[in-house]
Amino acid sequence: MDPVIPSAQLSHQGALTMIAAGVAEAEAMGVPQCIVIVDASGELLAELRMTGSRFLSRKSARAKALTSASTGQPSASIPEGVRTNIGLASGGAVTGLPGGLPIRVGGVLLGGIGVGSGSGDQDLAVARAALASIGAEI
Repeated sequence: MDPVIPSAQLSHQGALTMIAAGVAEAEAMGVPQCIVIVDASGELLAELRMTGSRFLSRKSARAKALTSASTGQPSASIPEGVRTNIGLASGGAVTGLPGGLPIRVGGVLLGGIGVGSGSGDQDLAVARAALASIGAEI
């Protein structure tokens, strides 16, 4: 067993690139969004609430990002039957709402992105555009 594990991390430049790409996608569809990016330990790297987005969507976007960073899966992959209880148990930090995706490059989980204020499909389109901007797996 190796006592040291090599790792990678998303840089602030990468997070800013993702935010810019997400904003461009949201603007193209005419739906202002809240976009949150966290690292693999759930720490906030970047966050933007676009003008006109719903302010409470910032909280759901953060929960989506945390869920995806924690599980390595899309936030919507949380099973329907446990969504309410896991949301309550985590103080709202975990959600099954669509719009959260893991940030994975070269098979390494770097964090999560959460998008909120549109429909689930719109949130996911913005998240996918942000991931594509840094060559992350979609």
